[in-house]
Amino acid sequence: MDWGRLKLNPKITNAVKKASVRSAKEILSLSGPDLQRLTHLSKGDVHLLHSAVAAEYRKARPVTALELSLGEWPSLEPGHRLSFACPVLDDFLRGGLPLNGITELAGESAAGKTQFGLQLCLSVQYPQDHGGLGTGAVYICTEDSFPIKRLRQLITQQSRLRPHVPPALIHSLRFSDNIYIEHTADLEALQTCVSQRVPLLLERGLVRLVVVDSVAALFRSEFQADEAIERARHLLAFSRNLHCLSHTYGAPVLCINQVSDLVDSPNPGRCDYGLVGSKVLPALGLAWANQVLVRLMLRRQERCLRVGGQTSTVRSLEVVFAPHLPRTSCLCGVWEEGVKGVPREGLREKPPCPI
Repeated sequence: MDWGRLKLNPKITNAVKKASVRSAKEILSLSGPDLQRLTHLSKGDVHLLHSAVAAEYRKARPVTALELSLGEWPSLEPGHRLSFACPVLDDFLRGGLPLNGITELAGESAAGKTQFGLQLCLSVQYPQDHGGLGTGAVYICTEDSFPIKRLRQLITQQSRLRPHVPPALIHSLRFSDNIYIEHTADLEALQTCVSQRVPLLLERGLVRLVVVDSVAALFRSEFQADEAIERARHLLAFSRNLHCLSHTYGAPVLCINQVSDLVDSPNPGRCDYGLVGSKVLPALGLAWANQVLVRLMLRRQERCLRVGGQTSTVRSLEVVFAPHLPRTSCLCGVWEEGVKGVPREGLREKPPCPI
């Protein structure tokens, strides 16, 4: 490295050269005390060294969480998201699914989680000016068989879900040919899938979306209650592979998760992940929660909405935590053409769903 490019006191650069430090990576990988012992510089000089090296190699200035929350950094917004093909949902999630990191969608059985995964598998195939990424998706099933009938129905209804997209473009997309389905019956097969087969698809540009449905199934079934440490080790290895794939290829990862019943605990410090008034928690505990960038929860409500001759149970999509989103919720429904957000005023004076 050319240390002369850094605007530092010659005393600092000479100390670095004398310590045989040859790259910026070495500087940034060493803690302050370690660098002090290696170079015999003062704490202040080491701080100046760290700051100068970081500033030299940083492509853009850091963006604070407050700037993201206030929408003061638009270059990180809609162009860097995968659209849900619904203006209400996209507005709620500020453009859609982040391209880097793991997004988790948790909820009880029959909440509609798989519907979101299928819709994104179709959305990703549209060009970028229509909210997609112009490529395919890989869908990893760990418990149930892939819902091929529902996928075919969604494909036939794309013109209704996306009325503003030219019909010629919709008809030109071969949706089913660009969804790669993987069935993993055990944990070993899952790890092999995400470490070998999925990277090959991403490297060849065949996919840029990874959906895991569900992430909890195999980790719950293959470990006993007294094997928490071993389960956490495998879980972290799995999430590490997903993060590496996401950040290397700019591929969004959607992990559909089960939930666990929330029982009263005598421990007042128990973490409930910020869920207020909830009777369930996302499965796999704190070890998995720390690997997730965005956590969403989907809940069924006891009311229905009828639109255009179709009736759907109303769902509530809640942001549990995200670095760029506030804690809020959005109403949505599952229709023949797909998942769509529902304005709250559209639910006034609607009857409850029949039992």
